Amino acid sequence: MLRIVDARTGHLVEIPSVSRHLLSICVHLPAGDSGIGMADLRALLVGDVLARTAELHGLQSRTFLAVPDLPSEQAQALDRAMSALGVHPPAAVGGHHRNGPLRAAADVHVDASGTAAQGGVDGVRADVGQVDPASQDKGVAFVPEGTDPLALRMLMLGHAYRTPVTVTGTALDEAGRRLTHWRQLVADWADEPSRPVPADLLRHAHAVLADDLGVPAVLDMLDTVAARADVPAGAKFETFALLDRVLGLDLAREVGHQHRATPGA
Repeated sequence: MLRIVDARTGHLVEIPSVSRHLLSICVHLPAGDSGIGMADLRALLVGDVLARTAELHGLQSRTFLAVPDLPSEQAQALDRAMSALGVHPPAAVGGHHRNGPLRAAADVHVDASGTAAQGGVDGVRADVGQVDPASQDKGVAFVPEGTDPLALRMLMLGHAYRTPVTVTGTALDEAGRRLTHWRQLVADWADEPSRPVPADLLRHAHAVLADDLGVPAVLDMLDTVAARADVPAGAKFETFALLDRVLGLDLAREVGHQHRATPGA
């Protein structure tokens, strides 16, 4: 059972599509005058993780975007940002007026502006926490040159989706180092005999993800797994690989590379 907090009531509710085995998600992007910004990217990430979580739990999903009509240049920038951040392309894109109510049919509406919660739409309303305005200057949608865009994904996934997040150079660097370290570990574990994901870890991951997208708890769990001497390397590899289906961090990127910066653990 997947549950998420409905912004209308503040209570956890079961996602209504579970009985149909199909989850319909609508991500609302208000997109300010300066174009797509960090708040929009975070909403996209939350919708992507929700879809990935549903699929991990055996549900099919379909994602739609509700976004204002964008100039060609901004629309292309949006496509590039989704690709760089590992966001699966939406099934459809629909337009709306910038200042009008958002109306669409979906099981879950993901929104960073609060507009969807006021628009009279059906389904669960999932409000996404704001991104520090200082990190949205000039509508910047990408990380600094030379930084892995998935470091931004890692940074945002480290915060509960309903809480605010501040994107700074220091925070991006820290997320990038964590990401690089995990990839190196996964590459080393891949050389060891495969072992199944421990049942207790699988149950815990499923439980926290099903309870209002507890992705930060999954990240903490993976840090703990990496340090556990009682979990075989092959089981660590399978655990990271399985949960990367939700995280979307390309953790197996270094597998098969002969030259790695540091030895695995």
